[in-house]
Amino acid sequence: MLDIKLVNAHMNLPVPALVEMIVQSKEGLLSSTGALSVKTGKFTGRSPDDKFIVDDEVTHNSIDWGKVNRPISEENFDKIYQRMKKHIEHKELFVFDGYVGADPDNRLPIRVINNRAWHNLFARQIFIRPHQNGWEKDFRPEFTLISADDFAANPVSEGTRTETFIIINFKRKIVLIGGTSYAGEIKKAMFSIMNFWLPRKGIFPMHCSANVGKEGEVALFFGLSGTGKTTLSADPSRRLIGDDEHGWSDSGVFNFEGGCYAKCINLKKEHEPQIWNAIKFGSLMENVVIINGAREPDFADGSLTENTRVVYPLDFIDGAVIPSVAGHPKVIIFLTADAFGVMPPIAKLTKEGAMYHFMSGYTSKLAGTERGITEPKETFSQCFGAPFMPLHAQEYAKLLGEKISEHGTRVYLINTGWTGGPYGIGRRMNLSYTRTMVSGALTGDIEKSSMRHHNIFNLDMPSTCPGIPSEILDPRNTWHDKDKYDSAAKRLAALFVKNFEKFGNVSKEIASAGPRP
Repeated sequence: MLDIKLVNAHMNLPVPALVEMIVQSKEGLLSSTGALSVKTGKFTGRSPDDKFIVDDEVTHNSIDWGKVNRPISEENFDKIYQRMKKHIEHKELFVFDGYVGADPDNRLPIRVINNRAWHNLFARQIFIRPHQNGWEKDFRPEFTLISADDFAANPVSEGTRTETFIIINFKRKIVLIGGTSYAGEIKKAMFSIMNFWLPRKGIFPMHCSANVGKEGEVALFFGLSGTGKTTLSADPSRRLIGDDEHGWSDSGVFNFEGGCYAKCINLKKEHEPQIWNAIKFGSLMENVVIINGAREPDFADGSLTENTRVVYPLDFIDGAVIPSVAGHPKVIIFLTADAFGVMPPIAKLTKEGAMYHFMSGYTSKLAGTERGITEPKETFSQCFGAPFMPLHAQEYAKLLGEKISEHGTRVYLINTGWTGGPYGIGRRMNLSYTRTMVSGALTGDIEKSSMRHHNIFNLDMPSTCPGIPSEILDPRNTWHDKDKYDSAAKRLAALFVKNFEKFGNVSKEIASAGPRP
């Protein structure tokens, strides 16, 4: 139970009032687009090593404890909570009441308490506003998140790694965030909560974007930050359901959020018109360099971070599905940004192959997504979102397999990373080619092609795809030195196999669907 006295709190301020307070307090400034621009200080990405889950009777036997899900004691949580409560009770605070989950049967009422007006604007634009779908007037939060970037933990006496912390207490239904100004921590903490709560109800929580075609055909796009979920789901010919977090119930898919949180480094109108047009009054840009005088955003400037972001409400996207619920997916696309340049541009997956690659979650971490990442680095993030998955990967994979079987969903693996060689030698896959391959998967044109088997990765690659030069569909063809390709491909395949060993006793059907070095 929350026992904080909100003595000087602004409750559920509308966007114009928040913007006015942000500008007056110099937390941010208005750009020429009308969007606010703020800086997050030294934290320009998430701090996954500073995230903890309270170890108690609710979580002890259910959390997949380890390097990702770190425990903290109830005693240390209470020490931090009591000090934090005293720190903020008489400060000027900003409170947002809303929901996570667009499905009225599976939504989570939340309260977000911030010491910064801009953090509260972030929460208001990323989560679902109570009035948005005309839901009940008597609001009662089930989970409360408290964020104070001017409050620090004591690592020696309170069990944290540093002064920065993100702590989830499932028993007391409280999230504490301190010592960081990066607003993405607010969003992802709530995602972690949904990933713990929904599987208990038989609902599959997903780190994916989703859109729907004119005939109601739903597509899901899985992938870590920087792989293209937001970009590829923002398709003018389809309606956006959401760009990052969804659930899949017996009724269909539903967005967890009421807004989008898009990367905008090197953003160009001709490439991503929906995101470009959404950057207007009410939007909030993080760490985007503003040109003095004209106050124009310089999206090409990554001097503060490559992880520049913009948050905006879903209704800033023309034709977005609101409320953001839809039917069962016809197509699932796994996105990976392969820095080795050896993965096929597109491959079709069996159900078992889908479960294998979902559990593996291979991609390359891109610059700026996390602190300390300055160039692409290969990684395996289970379920395409390991930092936010409290349960064992097999529990989520089991739900995925059941949904694929029940609804006959087609699954594809698409490489949005490098071709013709590794990072530094090859080049990034042409975005127009990627869009064309996505289109081929959605329309079923890929199904009309004959398939070639990639023996090392154990994947089926289409021989043709309308609008794509056939020679690039087999990655080996794009390398000048074929022996070097084979060597690099076998090395990556071996990394897949080694990584998969951590899952222990997995069915032979799933394990054998992976690469064969």
